[in-house]
Amino acid sequence: MPIDPSVAIGADLGSREFSWAESDVLLYHLGIGAGSRAGDNLSPAALRYTLDGPSLQVLPSFGVVAPTFHATDPPPLDLPGCEIDLAQVVHGSQAITVTGGPLPTSGTATIATTLTDVWDKGKAAVIWQEGVATSPEGRELWRVRSSIFVRGEGGFGGERGSSTPVALPDRAPDTEASYDVTPQQALLYRLCGDRNPLHADPAFAAAAGFPAPILHGLCSYGIVLRTLTDALLDGDAAKVAGFAAKFAGVVFPGETIRTRGWCEDGRVLASAEIAGGDRDGSPVLGDVVLDLA
Repeated sequence: MPIDPSVAIGADLGSREFSWAESDVLLYHLGIGAGSRAGDNLSPAALRYTLDGPSLQVLPSFGVVAPTFHATDPPPLDLPGCEIDLAQVVHGSQAITVTGGPLPTSGTATIATTLTDVWDKGKAAVIWQEGVATSPEGRELWRVRSSIFVRGEGGFGGERGSSTPVALPDRAPDTEASYDVTPQQALLYRLCGDRNPLHADPAFAAAAGFPAPILHGLCSYGIVLRTLTDALLDGDAAKVAGFAAKFAGVVFPGETIRTRGWCEDGRVLASAEIAGGDRDGSPVLGDVVLDLA
Protein backbone atom coordinates (compact mmCIF):
# COMPACT_ATOMS: atom_id res chain seq x y z
CA MET A 1 0.00 0.00 0.00
CA PRO A 2 1.26 3.55 -0.71
CA ILE A 3 0.98 4.63 2.95
CA ASP A 4 1.52 2.35 5.93
CA PRO A 5 0.95 4.25 9.21
CA SER A 6 2.45 1.43 11.27
CA VAL A 7 5.79 2.10 9.56
CA ALA A 8 5.48 5.87 9.14
CA ILE A 9 4.36 7.13 12.54
CA GLY A 10 7.30 7.69 14.86
CA ALA A 11 9.88 7.05 12.16
CA ASP A 12 13.23 8.74 12.75
CA LEU A 13 14.04 10.80 9.67
CA GLY A 14 17.61 11.32 10.79
CA SER A 15 19.71 14.35 11.60
CA ARG A 16 21.27 16.97 9.37
CA GLU A 17 24.06 19.40 10.22
CA PHE A 18 23.79 22.71 8.41
CA SER A 19 25.35 26.14 8.43
CA TRP A 20 24.20 29.56 7.33
CA ALA A 21 25.80 32.96 6.77
CA GLU A 22 24.63 36.56 6.60
CA SER A 23 24.35 36.29 2.81
CA ASP A 24 21.79 33.47 3.21
CA VAL A 25 19.71 35.60 5.57
CA LEU A 26 19.83 38.52 3.13
CA LEU A 27 18.74 36.33 0.20
CA TYR A 28 15.91 34.85 2.22
CA HIS A 29 14.61 38.27 3.23
CA LEU A 30 14.78 39.48 -0.38
CA GLY A 31 12.94 36.30 -1.44
CA ILE A 32 10.01 37.18 0.82
CA GLY A 33 9.84 40.74 -0.45
CA ALA A 34 11.90 42.72 2.06
CA GLY A 35 13.25 45.97 0.65
CA SER A 36 10.67 46.13 -2.14
CA ARG A 37 8.81 49.27 -1.10
CA ALA A 38 9.76 52.72 -2.35
CA GLY A 39 12.30 54.20 0.04
CA ASP A 40 13.27 50.87 1.66
CA ASN A 41 16.81 51.27 0.35
CA LEU A 42 17.15 54.34 2.60
CA SER A 43 15.07 53.18 5.58
CA PRO A 44 17.01 52.00 8.68
CA ALA A 45 14.02 49.84 9.64
CA ALA A 46 13.85 48.11 6.25
CA LEU A 47 17.64 47.74 6.05
CA ARG A 48 17.54 45.56 9.17
CA TYR A 49 16.42 42.82 6.76
CA THR A 50 18.58 43.61 3.75
CA LEU A 51 21.95 45.07 4.82
CA ASP A 52 24.67 42.95 6.38
CA GLY A 53 26.29 44.31 9.50
CA PRO A 54 25.55 44.80 13.18
CA SER A 55 21.93 45.89 12.61
CA LEU A 56 20.96 42.80 10.58
CA GLN A 57 18.18 40.73 12.18
CA VAL A 58 16.74 37.35 11.27
CA LEU A 59 13.03 36.79 10.76
CA PRO A 60 12.25 33.51 12.60
CA SER A 61 10.69 31.93 9.51
CA PHE A 62 14.25 31.64 8.18
CA GLY A 63 14.70 28.77 10.63
CA VAL A 64 12.21 26.71 8.61
CA VAL A 65 14.34 26.84 5.45
CA ALA A 66 17.84 27.10 6.94
CA PRO A 67 18.50 23.32 7.05
CA THR A 68 17.92 22.94 3.28
CA PHE A 69 18.87 26.44 2.17
CA HIS A 70 21.67 25.27 -0.11
CA ALA A 71 19.76 22.37 -1.68
CA THR A 72 19.68 22.38 -5.47
CA ASP A 73 17.55 19.29 -6.08
CA PRO A 74 13.76 19.05 -5.65
CA PRO A 75 12.81 18.06 -2.09
CA PRO A 76 12.97 14.28 -1.58
CA LEU A 77 9.90 12.38 -0.45
CA ASP A 78 11.54 9.18 0.71
CA LEU A 79 9.51 9.00 3.90
CA PRO A 80 9.31 5.60 5.65
CA GLY A 81 6.01 3.89 4.91
CA CYS A 82 4.93 6.59 2.42
CA GLU A 83 5.14 5.99 -1.33
CA ILE A 84 3.91 9.30 -2.73
CA ASP A 85 4.24 11.36 -5.92
CA LEU A 86 5.75 14.85 -5.66
CA ALA A 87 3.19 16.15 -8.16
CA GLN A 88 0.37 15.27 -5.75
CA VAL A 89 1.90 17.07 -2.76
CA VAL A 90 1.16 20.54 -1.43
CA HIS A 91 2.32 22.08 1.82
CA GLY A 92 -0.42 21.77 4.44
CA SER A 93 0.77 23.79 7.44
CA GLN A 94 3.89 25.15 9.02
CA ALA A 95 4.93 26.32 12.48
CA ILE A 96 8.16 27.44 14.08
CA THR A 97 8.81 28.05 17.78
CA VAL A 98 11.90 30.00 18.81
CA THR A 99 13.28 28.40 21.96
CA GLY A 100 16.86 29.67 22.12
CA GLY A 101 16.49 33.40 21.70
CA PRO A 102 16.66 35.43 18.46
CA LEU A 103 18.10 33.50 15.54
CA PRO A 104 21.74 34.46 14.89
CA THR A 105 22.73 35.92 11.53
CA SER A 106 25.21 33.08 11.00
CA GLY A 107 25.96 29.78 12.63
CA THR A 108 25.94 25.99 12.57
CA ALA A 109 23.26 23.68 13.94
CA THR A 110 21.89 20.16 13.72
CA ILE A 111 18.23 19.35 13.14
CA ALA A 112 16.74 16.00 14.14
CA THR A 113 13.40 15.20 12.50
CA THR A 114 10.66 12.71 13.33
CA LEU A 115 7.56 11.73 11.37
CA THR A 116 4.92 12.21 14.06
CA ASP A 117 1.47 11.60 12.51
CA VAL A 118 -0.30 10.39 9.37
CA TRP A 119 -3.95 11.37 8.95
CA ASP A 120 -6.42 9.74 6.58
CA LYS A 121 -8.72 12.38 5.08
CA GLY A 122 -10.48 9.97 2.72
CA LYS A 123 -9.40 11.46 -0.60
CA ALA A 124 -6.04 12.64 0.73
CA ALA A 125 -3.43 12.01 3.39
CA VAL A 126 -1.84 14.50 5.78
CA ILE A 127 1.70 13.68 6.91
CA TRP A 128 3.25 15.52 9.89
CA GLN A 129 6.91 16.05 10.76
CA GLU A 130 8.63 17.71 13.71
CA GLY A 131 12.23 18.88 13.85
CA VAL A 132 14.40 20.20 16.68
CA ALA A 133 17.41 22.38 15.84
CA THR A 134 20.29 22.47 18.33
CA SER A 135 23.59 24.29 18.52
CA PRO A 136 26.95 22.44 18.42
CA GLU A 137 26.93 22.72 22.22
CA GLY A 138 23.56 20.95 22.40
CA ARG A 139 21.44 24.01 23.18
CA GLU A 140 17.99 23.96 21.59
CA LEU A 141 17.55 26.83 19.13
CA TRP A 142 14.14 26.30 17.56
CA ARG A 143 11.47 23.73 16.74
CA VAL A 144 9.58 23.29 13.49
CA ARG A 145 6.40 21.36 12.81
CA SER A 146 4.90 20.93 9.37
CA SER A 147 2.42 18.90 7.38
CA ILE A 148 2.07 17.99 3.74
CA PHE A 149 -1.25 17.30 2.00
CA VAL A 150 -1.04 14.38 -0.43
CA ARG A 151 -3.93 14.28 -2.89
CA GLY A 152 -5.31 10.88 -3.82
CA GLU A 153 -3.53 8.96 -1.06
CA GLY A 154 -6.27 8.68 1.57
CA GLY A 155 -8.48 5.71 2.29
CA PHE A 156 -5.81 3.58 3.94
CA GLY A 157 -7.75 3.26 7.19
CA GLY A 158 -5.72 5.61 9.38
CA GLU A 159 -6.83 8.13 11.99
CA ARG A 160 -8.62 11.14 10.53
CA GLY A 161 -6.99 13.60 12.92
CA SER A 162 -8.50 16.75 14.34
CA SER A 163 -7.90 20.47 14.36
CA THR A 164 -9.52 23.51 15.94
CA PRO A 165 -9.83 26.53 13.64
CA VAL A 166 -8.48 29.83 14.94
CA ALA A 167 -11.40 32.19 15.48
CA LEU A 168 -10.68 35.75 14.39
CA PRO A 169 -12.00 38.64 16.51
CA ASP A 170 -15.32 40.17 15.50
CA ARG A 171 -13.94 43.67 15.12
CA ALA A 172 -11.86 45.74 12.75
CA PRO A 173 -8.28 44.49 12.40
CA ASP A 174 -5.41 46.32 14.05
CA THR A 175 -3.58 46.26 10.74
CA GLU A 176 -4.41 45.65 7.11
CA ALA A 177 -1.61 45.68 4.57
CA SER A 178 -1.05 44.41 1.04
CA TYR A 179 1.98 43.05 -0.74
CA ASP A 180 2.25 42.78 -4.53
CA VAL A 181 3.89 39.48 -5.44
CA THR A 182 6.38 40.13 -8.23
CA PRO A 183 6.31 38.08 -11.46
CA GLN A 184 9.73 36.60 -10.61
CA GLN A 185 9.04 36.06 -6.90
CA ALA A 186 8.88 32.25 -7.09
CA LEU A 187 12.00 32.13 -9.26
CA LEU A 188 13.86 34.18 -6.65
CA TYR A 189 12.49 32.30 -3.66
CA ARG A 190 13.45 28.91 -5.13
CA LEU A 191 17.08 29.94 -4.59
CA CYS A 192 16.34 29.57 -0.87
CA GLY A 193 16.54 25.80 -1.22
CA ASP A 194 13.18 24.68 -2.66
CA ARG A 195 13.62 23.66 -6.30
CA ASN A 196 10.24 21.93 -6.59
CA PRO A 197 9.40 22.43 -10.30
CA LEU A 198 5.79 23.18 -9.34
CA HIS A 199 6.97 26.72 -8.66
CA ALA A 200 8.98 27.28 -11.84
CA ASP A 201 8.15 24.85 -14.66
CA PRO A 202 4.87 25.60 -16.50
CA ALA A 203 4.63 22.07 -17.90
CA PHE A 204 5.07 20.49 -14.45
CA ALA A 205 2.50 22.88 -12.97
CA ALA A 206 0.01 21.98 -15.72
CA ALA A 207 0.50 18.26 -15.02
CA ALA A 208 -0.29 18.98 -11.36
CA GLY A 209 -3.52 20.73 -12.35
CA PHE A 210 -2.47 24.38 -12.13
CA PRO A 211 -2.68 26.91 -14.99
CA ALA A 212 0.76 28.28 -14.14
CA PRO A 213 3.54 27.77 -11.58
CA ILE A 214 2.43 28.78 -8.08
CA LEU A 215 4.25 30.66 -5.36
CA HIS A 216 5.89 28.57 -2.65
CA GLY A 217 3.64 28.30 0.38
CA LEU A 218 6.63 29.11 2.55
CA CYS A 219 7.19 32.29 0.59
CA SER A 220 3.63 33.41 1.39
CA TYR A 221 4.31 32.33 5.00
CA GLY A 222 7.37 34.56 5.19
CA ILE A 223 5.65 37.48 3.46
CA VAL A 224 2.81 37.42 5.98
CA LEU A 225 5.13 37.12 8.99
CA ARG A 226 7.24 40.04 7.74
CA THR A 227 4.10 42.09 7.11
CA LEU A 228 2.78 41.49 10.64
CA THR A 229 6.18 42.08 12.22
CA ASP A 230 6.55 45.42 10.45
CA ALA A 231 2.99 46.55 11.11
CA LEU A 232 2.47 45.43 14.71
CA LEU A 233 5.90 44.72 16.25
CA ASP A 234 7.82 47.82 15.14
CA GLY A 235 9.70 45.66 12.67
CA ASP A 236 11.51 43.87 15.50
CA ALA A 237 11.96 40.20 14.60
CA ALA A 238 13.17 39.44 18.14
CA LYS A 239 9.61 39.99 19.37
CA VAL A 240 8.42 36.88 17.49
CA ALA A 241 8.42 33.76 19.67
CA GLY A 242 6.56 31.57 17.20
CA PHE A 243 4.57 31.62 14.01
CA ALA A 244 2.05 29.07 12.71
CA ALA A 245 -0.27 28.96 9.72
CA LYS A 246 -2.29 26.62 7.54
CA PHE A 247 -1.87 26.90 3.78
CA ALA A 248 -5.41 27.58 2.64
CA GLY A 249 -4.95 28.39 -1.04
CA VAL A 250 -2.48 29.13 -3.80
CA VAL A 251 -0.87 32.37 -4.91
CA PHE A 252 0.22 33.05 -8.46
CA PRO A 253 3.12 35.44 -9.09
CA GLY A 254 1.71 38.85 -9.97
CA GLU A 255 -1.16 38.65 -7.48
CA THR A 256 -1.54 40.69 -4.30
CA ILE A 257 -1.60 39.24 -0.77
CA ARG A 258 -3.72 41.16 1.73
CA THR A 259 -2.90 40.53 5.40
CA ARG A 260 -5.11 41.45 8.34
CA GLY A 261 -3.93 41.16 11.94
CA TRP A 262 -5.51 41.42 15.39
CA CYS A 263 -3.61 41.81 18.68
CA GLU A 264 -5.27 39.46 21.18
CA ASP A 265 -4.09 38.26 24.61
CA GLY A 266 -0.36 38.51 24.01
CA ARG A 267 -0.35 37.20 20.47
CA VAL A 268 -1.39 38.21 16.98
CA LEU A 269 -4.16 36.42 15.08
CA ALA A 270 -4.23 36.98 11.34
CA SER A 271 -5.56 36.02 7.94
CA ALA A 272 -4.19 36.36 4.43
CA GLU A 273 -6.08 36.37 1.14
CA ILE A 274 -5.82 37.47 -2.47
CA ALA A 275 -6.71 41.12 -3.05
CA GLY A 276 -8.11 42.22 -6.39
CA GLY A 277 -8.53 40.46 -9.71
CA ASP A 278 -10.73 37.48 -10.51
CA ARG A 279 -9.66 35.69 -7.31
CA ASP A 280 -10.31 38.57 -4.91
CA GLY A 281 -10.91 37.19 -1.42
CA SER A 282 -9.46 33.74 -2.16
CA PRO A 283 -7.73 32.44 0.99
CA VAL A 284 -3.95 32.17 1.17
CA LEU A 285 -3.19 31.40 4.83
CA GLY A 286 -5.58 30.45 7.60
CA ASP A 287 -5.27 29.72 11.32
CA VAL A 288 -2.45 32.27 11.48
CA VAL A 289 -1.01 32.78 14.97
CA LEU A 290 2.04 34.87 15.87
CA ASP A 291 3.24 34.31 19.45
CA LEU A 292 5.08 37.15 21.15
CA ALA A 293 8.41 36.83 22.91
